[in-house]
Amino acid sequence: MTGTDDRSVAPQATSAVPHGQLFPPSAWITGWAHLLRSGGRVLDLACGPGRHAVWLAQRGFDVLAVDRDGQALAGLPASIRRRQVDLEQGMWPLADEAPFDGVVVTNYLHRPLWPFLLDALAPGGVLLYQTFAAGNETVGKPSNPEFLLRPGELLDAVRPALRVVAYEDGVVDTPKTAFVQRIVAVRETGLAPGVAPARYPLQGAV
Repeated sequence: MTGTDDRSVAPQATSAVPHGQLFPPSAWITGWAHLLRSGGRVLDLACGPGRHAVWLAQRGFDVLAVDRDGQALAGLPASIRRRQVDLEQGMWPLADEAPFDGVVVTNYLHRPLWPFLLDALAPGGVLLYQTFAAGNETVGKPSNPEFLLRPGELLDAVRPALRVVAYEDGVVDTPKTAFVQRIVAVRETGLAPGVAPARYPLQGAV
């Protein structure tokens, strides 16, 4: 991301959150985490203070937390692996870490990373993504169109590489009023003849 207009709300800009203080994890992430392989490797991209990394690690996942803010990463529990990188400069820095059973991204948008995120998923891996969408400029920040998803943009980003299990595009009221898009998508493996299709339980939906 570039500029200063909206950077204070981006997860990589952790100065907006007091060091060591974690907001509750997103209900979209916690509600769909049941699709992740038990104990699997999960990437929390642009993790900020690590609210999702901590929640996932507490449930037995092998979490890699990535952010450009070294102070935020230093506050994470020792059980969470971490890498301090600027995701928007240079080459994709996590090629040596893939594949992952899950990729989690919230409140962060840098479109050039999308192909790398999809490629980083292992067969059966799950993408859990939620961030701000067009219309948010009417209620607060971010308001720069560069940081707001266009209608249906997340769907276009993951298809046809991933199978979409859930998708929403609308307004939430907590923790503040915001226009968001959010998606759950899976890298499916090819089905052999006579093999039943995968089942994705929806009971965790929010």
